[in-house]
Amino acid sequence: MCLVTGATGGIGRATVAGLAGEGGDVVASGLEDVDLSLPGAAARLAAEAGPVDVLVNCAGVGQYGPVHEADAAKLFAVNVLAPIELTQALLPGMRERGRGHVVNVGSIVGHVGRPNEAVYASTKAALAVFTESLRAELRGTGVSASLITPTAVDTDFFARRGAPYGRRWPKPLPPARIAAAIVVAIRDDRAEVCVPGWIGLAARVHGAAPRLYRALARRFD
Repeated sequence: MCLVTGATGGIGRATVAGLAGEGGDVVASGLEDVDLSLPGAAARLAAEAGPVDVLVNCAGVGQYGPVHEADAAKLFAVNVLAPIELTQALLPGMRERGRGHVVNVGSIVGHVGRPNEAVYASTKAALAVFTESLRAELRGTGVSASLITPTAVDTDFFARRGAPYGRRWPKPLPPARIAAAIVVAIRDDRAEVCVPGWIGLAARVHGAAPRLYRALARRFD
């Protein structure tokens, strides 16, 4: 059984189709089913889903603007706490069965940051570290974890965050491309899949030479 959150549209909907196309039995959960920003919502969703072998945390919210105006509680509740709480609820069953996979959808801004998205970027950074730590903790259990790190994706995320996508490059990707990366991550047990692949280099440049990265990034604002 696969459980996909954020399945109302965008990456989540494409992931449901991708997993179903691979023969997966998928439970699709969207905002109309459960509001993951509410206390206890993740635990209730896990209980209703039953035994789950593949958890894909696609649900996410963004907010564009100065840091002092950000709804940090909601951003962290949906983007960080809900994936962690779903993992906590479903992981014991996966470990008991000796199989399973947790996939978390991050963002390149979780590696490199972004002005006017400081809190959102922080949530994705937290999710990346959680996934890396979880994967190490699960080594040898038959259960694993993967991080999907996309650049901009052509969904209604930008309208919902309060500002359109404003960069000249890179162009937003179709959600199906991210869904395909999720299928690959599960099938090949990949620690991280960057979409497109070159953004992994961007993250490494930022880590090794942050001043150079900032200079290059400003050229595309």
